[in-house]
Amino acid sequence: MIKNSLRAKLESGKPVFGTMMQELRSPAVPMILANAGFDFIFIDMEHGAHTMETVADLIKVTRLAGITPLIRVPDLQYHFIARCLDAGAQGFMVPRIETRKQAERAVSYSKYPPMGERGCSINKGHNNYKGDDLLNFVSNANEENLVILQIERKAAMDDLDNILSVEGVDGAVLGPNDMAVSYGVPNDLNGSLMNGIFEKVLETGRKYGVYTGMHIANLQKLVEWKNKGMQLITYNTDIGFLNAGAVQGLKELR
Repeated sequence: MIKNSLRAKLESGKPVFGTMMQELRSPAVPMILANAGFDFIFIDMEHGAHTMETVADLIKVTRLAGITPLIRVPDLQYHFIARCLDAGAQGFMVPRIETRKQAERAVSYSKYPPMGERGCSINKGHNNYKGDDLLNFVSNANEENLVILQIERKAAMDDLDNILSVEGVDGAVLGPNDMAVSYGVPNDLNGSLMNGIFEKVLETGRKYGVYTGMHIANLQKLVEWKNKGMQLITYNTDIGFLNAGAVQGLKELR
């Protein structure tokens, strides 16, 4: 099983940079993003239109391009997590996490016994279709794959210590839009409420050795929180890049 280069960078204390692939299905996209210098891609199954077959193909190309494929699964269910990892994803993110029990289930679904309950099939995409020693493979997989929780609900903030202290949780990524909706406030990224939330997630992550980050299109805010210590920097989406390029080009032409 290949090493997870994203985990190695995070462990070294470096920030890592990725984006969200929601709409485009071409195998050229991971290659273009790799050429641009991204460290990882979230292939989005929550808001994206991707089927499992499409996701499996995109994972293969992303691995071959030399960057880390991560999946935002649509829901906290075993078959979403296990099938994506079998296909070769080197980690996943579960949206809408609110409780410690949910965090424990996310870890359990992704780890082989005795750490979890994932079923084992070695010669799949996660091992480049090669065989391996059973115990060696299981140990490496349990160590290398990243378990990331999306923190985007008031309920999660109310119980953040219990959630991020779960053994096996590697990362926590903020979703500011959903967080603002959950609190019933505008998404004011410069306001005291949202910045207090960002600070609490960062500090709680540090307390439990959990890498933290944020997914937004606002470059200034991403730079600000990267400089404060967030490492999982997720910038924009494929749709956002298309919109921004089209709007800017036409603005100048007209």
